[in-house]
Amino acid sequence: MLKQRIITALILAPLALCGFFLLEGGYFALFIGVVVALGAWEWARLAGFESASIRVGYAVVVAVLLFLLYLLPGLAPWLLVAALLWWLTATWLVLTYPESSDHWSSVLCKLVIGLLILLPAWQGLILLKLAPSGNGLILAVMVLVWGADIGAYFSGKAFGKRKLAPKVSPGKSWEGLYGGLVACLLITAAVGIGRGWSVPEIIFALLCAAIVVLVSVVGDLTESMFKRKAGVKDSSNLLPGHGGVLDRIDSLTAAIPVFALLLWAAKDWGFM
Repeated sequence: MLKQRIITALILAPLALCGFFLLEGGYFALFIGVVVALGAWEWARLAGFESASIRVGYAVVVAVLLFLLYLLPGLAPWLLVAALLWWLTATWLVLTYPESSDHWSSVLCKLVIGLLILLPAWQGLILLKLAPSGNGLILAVMVLVWGADIGAYFSGKAFGKRKLAPKVSPGKSWEGLYGGLVACLLITAAVGIGRGWSVPEIIFALLCAAIVVLVSVVGDLTESMFKRKAGVKDSSNLLPGHGGVLDRIDSLTAAIPVFALLLWAAKDWGFM
């Protein structure tokens, strides 16, 4: 298993880095669109479909919607707001699982939820890429999510006692969450000091970093909740040793649209 993980990582990491940071415009949108479409193919399975044709059909529908969003950029704000409302709802669903599953157990509901997870993530990345220092912003949200994961892993391993969401993901603890949060706040403070931000700017950045980290945890737990309901361990076996695409991007699907919204807020409130 470890050998598979290493080989897969060595192949995918350069491809992902090139796709995220070297591609521009329509090529970037297409690259991210392919990743999202693969995620949609996996989500159809979590929604209850085992038929290959139906899963491919759902992926095609998502791809068509992405193309329409690319042609209609004016829809971006509404899509990001819809994502924010969804992740607030998802927080409640995770905290009240399994009772909450009564509210989203229908196939249609799960397919719609898939759209609320996948489409805004694509849209958020497109907006970040178009912004000044777009690659830096994309790297920033990734570092926040990865920093949270690493901090949570070591903190949870060393101090984890109280389960965060035992009915959804028994391995996660409150101590791990605190460790991930502290790691990201330290990273953010270090960047702010290094770049010469003012005290109000650093405080705002710390608040935004905390929000992004917390919502990334909800993204992770949300996919775990749907996998648990579907009775599967991984979203697919597309990535040997790593599970599926959704298993690798679940935290980012939540963090990216919220990060993009916070950037808009920062501009409106004079922090950028």
